[in-house]
Amino acid sequence: MPTIRIITLTVVLTLAVAACSSSDDTSDSFGGSSGTGAASGTTTSTTAAPNGAGSATPTTVPLESVPSSYVGYLHQPTACGADQPMPAVAKEFDEPGDANVSGAVTVTLNTSCGPIELVLDADAAPETVNSFVFLAEQGYFDGTVSHRILPGFMMQAGDPTATGRGGPGYTIPDELPATADYRRGVVAMANAGAGTGGSQFFILFGDAPWLPPSYTIFGEVTQGFEVLDAIEQLPLGQGPASADSQPSTPLNSLYIESITITR
Repeated sequence: MPTIRIITLTVVLTLAVAACSSSDDTSDSFGGSSGTGAASGTTTSTTAAPNGAGSATPTTVPLESVPSSYVGYLHQPTACGADQPMPAVAKEFDEPGDANVSGAVTVTLNTSCGPIELVLDADAAPETVNSFVFLAEQGYFDGTVSHRILPGFMMQAGDPTATGRGGPGYTIPDELPATADYRRGVVAMANAGAGTGGSQFFILFGDAPWLPPSYTIFGEVTQGFEVLDAIEQLPLGQGPASADSQPSTPLNSLYIESITITR
């Protein structure tokens, strides 16, 4: 059995797994910081239409109000008018336990904006799916937030610290297909380079054929596309040290309240 370590949410983990590159820079890996500090001044945020359609509505918020860690997300409104769930308990493991998964596994992400049903493919990515299901069954994702949303591209989650650098304490190998079909609803692992996957994952709002085949695809959305559309419209801010060229930090906290696994 893997060893579990409970850690405080204010501690920044050392695993550099995280932030996705923006659609303006397809050469970067999904690695880097989403911001670790606050500065004075203001930042422009946007509320975007689903799938990038229509015009965005700009607003201006104080820069120090843009969250840069999990604690900051606890002090802002919850997305879609939902109640704030119990806070996440950050955990680390020395390795993933055996979740004993095979074939197709149905997973429901119960989010602040509603449920998103996924089907994970354990045949295509057995180690990735096993790790995800193991962490879900340990309650690892419960109460965590999506720390990065890029309208027209993707939402990213799975980091209990919400800094873009958190992870489960171990890494998993890449399980890359010969040809990656990054389309709307695909669920894939974020990473900071080859063999650095951990717990952070992203869900595509739209097709992204420009992405290099460097991210393990381990599932897809089957129900809840209207929830993805609602998430895509959440207000966003530009963090003080954001790696993105556009606002990507949610100003309403989108929580993963729990994850339901159907075997």
